[in-house]
Amino acid sequence: MEKRIETLRKLLAGQPFDTFMVMVEENRRYLSGFTGEDSQFDESSGCLFVNQDKVLLATDSRYTTQAENECPHCQVYTYEKGLAKAMPEILGMFETKKLGFEQVRLSYLIYQKIVESLDDAQFQATMVPSSDFVEQIRVIKDQSEIDAMQKALAISEQALVGLMPKIEPGMTEKALAWELEKAMRSAGGDSLAFPSIVASGPNSALPHHGVSDREVREGEFLLFDWGCKKDGYCSDISRTTVLGAPKDDEMKKIFQTVLEAQTMATQAVRPGINSRDVDNIARKHIEEAGYGGKFGHGLGHGVGLAVHEAPRVSPLASVELQPGMVFTVEPGIYIPHWGGVRLENMAAVTEDGVQVLNSIGQFWTP
Repeated sequence: MEKRIETLRKLLAGQPFDTFMVMVEENRRYLSGFTGEDSQFDESSGCLFVNQDKVLLATDSRYTTQAENECPHCQVYTYEKGLAKAMPEILGMFETKKLGFEQVRLSYLIYQKIVESLDDAQFQATMVPSSDFVEQIRVIKDQSEIDAMQKALAISEQALVGLMPKIEPGMTEKALAWELEKAMRSAGGDSLAFPSIVASGPNSALPHHGVSDREVREGEFLLFDWGCKKDGYCSDISRTTVLGAPKDDEMKKIFQTVLEAQTMATQAVRPGINSRDVDNIARKHIEEAGYGGKFGHGLGHGVGLAVHEAPRVSPLASVELQPGMVFTVEPGIYIPHWGGVRLENMAAVTEDGVQVLNSIGQFWTP
């Protein structure tokens, strides 16, 4: 944590603010170790303040003891009437002139309350919006972070390995999702990384279908997209299978095309390559196979304390890949009202190439 704070301070020296306020839950945990969760968007379990001399975690009485136990390198401040009311005192302790804040997280309502509180106290401080300030540090994972994700990934994978022999026609998507969740919890997963997707038949053509009461049937695609959190870090994996024999040869072609696209893109990953070029390798292969326009989303996204974070691997992102970046490689083909295939692994950029973090292969190969 102290090393991460020092890295942040080096970046802070070149910013148009002298103090930075951290409200994004993952950023707060990354810099402080505080595991308090924000129960919903308009509620917060705490706020971290950093300048060149001080680190302070402001929270309320529900979390004071937890913060003191988890954040020995931080001063813990307990506010009694909410964050906004406490801002003049906190910023006074930091002698703040310009306060940087995460504009993706601070709502306009809370912003107004903070400004009013500072005005009422006649405290002169300028609020300066900022984007991706902490995220630019988080994008490069150290080995402990990669190890944590591999643990989460192993728990997730073994959950489906145990479930596969039990799947029978007539089981609902909801029932299968519940079995996955129970298995991950029983194996040590702390929580779901995101709501599980179990999509059968035509539902598999919906990339973010979720689950329904639809019963799975033989001969149709059955797509799983699931993951858990372990020690704060996420896993994200997709597999597509078929119960029994596929209903037609087109299913075999689509599956094989997606598998080849994933393999080709993964093999291309190395330091220095542009993320857009990696996406294009998979996208071009899918288009040449006759499925242009059927792969609508990006090839992948970063994974860490959040299940979706930098770097983005898509036609819309241009990022030079660096060692320590971890992201998904998840090409797909989706035919509306018919079905689809997505295959997703997690990959880490190494000094000379790529490491696939998954330990299990496909459950169905035509």
